[in-house]
Amino acid sequence: MNILITNDDGIHAGGLFMLKKALEPLGRVTVIAPDRQRSASGHSITLHKPLRVERVKLPDGDFGYATNGTPSDCVSLGVLDIVEGGVDLVVAGINKGPNLGWDLTYSGTVCAAMEGVVVGAQAFAVSVNNFENEIGFDAAADFSAFIAEVLVRNKLPESVLLNINVPGLPAEEITGIEVTRQGKRHYAGKLEKRTDPMGRTYYWLGGDGPLDRLEDGTDVKAIAEGRVSVTPIHLDLTGYSALDIVKSWGIESFKISR
Repeated sequence: MNILITNDDGIHAGGLFMLKKALEPLGRVTVIAPDRQRSASGHSITLHKPLRVERVKLPDGDFGYATNGTPSDCVSLGVLDIVEGGVDLVVAGINKGPNLGWDLTYSGTVCAAMEGVVVGAQAFAVSVNNFENEIGFDAAADFSAFIAEVLVRNKLPESVLLNINVPGLPAEEITGIEVTRQGKRHYAGKLEKRTDPMGRTYYWLGGDGPLDRLEDGTDVKAIAEGRVSVTPIHLDLTGYSALDIVKSWGIESFKISR
């Protein structure tokens, strides 16, 4: 099996290397990651400047590839050029910090897995609810290897990836595993306006801690209660429940003319 791994924390992130070591018994692992921190880059791709790739020595002496592009670019580069023989599985992570609820639309890690689905591979993203250290990363690496083995035997439905979040806890304190739906998480907006030494205005975007709606069956509640969350994510963003509502507004009867 050809496995491509990437992240949005950069080529030197510890979680990326732990993921590599966990997946190596399952097949040929190719590491392609941004050359710097690219968190919250979403599903952006690079169209207006050249993409450059260089070989980088990893902690175990193997080589990976670093690029000036985004996490989604990493997947495209791997599939279209770097990985010979095609990519069977794209794994994005292990991300430092969770990707829960509405975080998914911002996350470069999750969107790299989305790009894996776009190019026809099986894919999942894995994150740990820990920004401070690497507690929980061993459990995330072990569980990633298990999920990769599961996906050898079981094909995900078309246009579906898995978004996995692991509590930032020692393995013995994790209370279980739950297949969940995407919950609701948002951040209170915060904008800090400053002036630089030349008198020009600039801004820092930020926010307070996340606000979670802890509903049963959701990823945010599973993590809050110490369980691993496994959420199937579908790339079809159509609001099916709203189709008939929008049609009832009569907008299809509008006559377009010059």
